[in-house]
Amino acid sequence: MDMIDLRSDTVTKPTSAMREAMAKADVGDDVYGEDPTVNQLQDIASELTGKDAALYVASGTMGNVAATLAHTRRGDEIICGLKSHIYRNEQGAMAALAGVQARPLEEEYDGTLDIEKIESAIQTSDDHHPITRVVAIENTHNICGGVPISPTYTEKLGELAVKHGLILHLDGARMFNAAAALGVSPKEIVGPSDSVSICLSKGLCAPVGSVLCGDTDFIHRARRARKVLGGGMRQAGVLAAAGIIALTEMPGRLINDHQNAKLLARLLGEVPGISLERNSASTNMVYFNLDAGVPNSGHEVSDSLRQEGVLLDLVGPSSFRAVTHHGIDSEMVEMSVHVLKKTISI
Repeated sequence: MDMIDLRSDTVTKPTSAMREAMAKADVGDDVYGEDPTVNQLQDIASELTGKDAALYVASGTMGNVAATLAHTRRGDEIICGLKSHIYRNEQGAMAALAGVQARPLEEEYDGTLDIEKIESAIQTSDDHHPITRVVAIENTHNICGGVPISPTYTEKLGELAVKHGLILHLDGARMFNAAAALGVSPKEIVGPSDSVSICLSKGLCAPVGSVLCGDTDFIHRARRARKVLGGGMRQAGVLAAAGIIALTEMPGRLINDHQNAKLLARLLGEVPGISLERNSASTNMVYFNLDAGVPNSGHEVSDSLRQEGVLLDLVGPSSFRAVTHHGIDSEMVEMSVHVLKKTISI
C-alpha cells in the first residue's frame, strides 16, 4: 500500500532529473576543495543568498553547529528562541560541542523574538557574565507553525546586532518557503544575517545536505569546524549534483505545497473534533489538535491512520503536524482528511 506521508518534508525523494545528474556528476576530493560539482553548488548558494562564500555540509544541524563553532568561543552566549531548532532539536550541541550557553527567549506568535527583550537579554561587561556573541533566528519557524518571518523584521534585528556588536545567524532550513510565501527573493530573506544555513533535503527534494553561507573568513572557520564534526566529505559531487537542481529548479514549485497546506487546513477546519493551531498553512505546515470530546488518544488516532495509509507527525498527546511537499497532491490531502474524519468520528 502506498502511504500518504505527511509527517515532514524531509521524506521527499530526489527527482528523476536529480538522479540523472547524480549519476553523471563530475567529482573530486572536496576536502582538498577539488570537487567541481560541490564548488558549483557553493557558488550558486552564495549568489542566491548574497554572501561571499558557501560550504556544503551533511545536514542542517551540522550547518548550525559549524556556524556556532565558527562564530563563538567557549563560555560565550547565544540568544535564540525557546522553540527554535538550534535550541530544542540539536541535542544541546551548542553546549556539548561548542561550550556555548543558550539564552532562550519565548517567541512571539509570529515566530519572531521581541527586539526589546533581545536587547534586555544582552549581557553587560561584568566579569561574572558570559559574553553575548550571537543572536540566532529561524525562518520559517517550524514549531510556531511554519510561519515566514519578514525581511523588515530581520533588517531591524540586523540593526540591533550592529548596535551591540553581535553576530546574526539565520537557521534558514526552509528559507525558500519563506521567500515563496512572502513573494520576495532569498537575498531579502537573508538580509543582514552574518551567516545562514539552508537545507536542500526538505521541500527542495535533494537526498542529502545543507549549505552554510557567509563571508569568506567565516566560511574558512566553518570549513575547519565541519572537518572536526566528521563532515569532510570526499567525492561529494555525487550528492551536490542533486543540490544544484534543488536550488535552481525546485524553489518555484514550493507555492504548490503552500496551496495544498491551505486546502488541508480548510478541510480540517470542517471536521468536528479538530482545532487548528494559529499560523497553520502559513507555508507548508498545518498544526492541529484533537478536541477534548474526541474519545481517541493521539497515539490511537496515529495508529489507526497508519493502518489506513496516512502518516502524520504526532507532536503531543493530542497534537499533530501535517506537512505538504513534493510527494503530496490535492487528492492525497482530501483522502487524508476523509480518513481522519472517519477515524475520530464523534
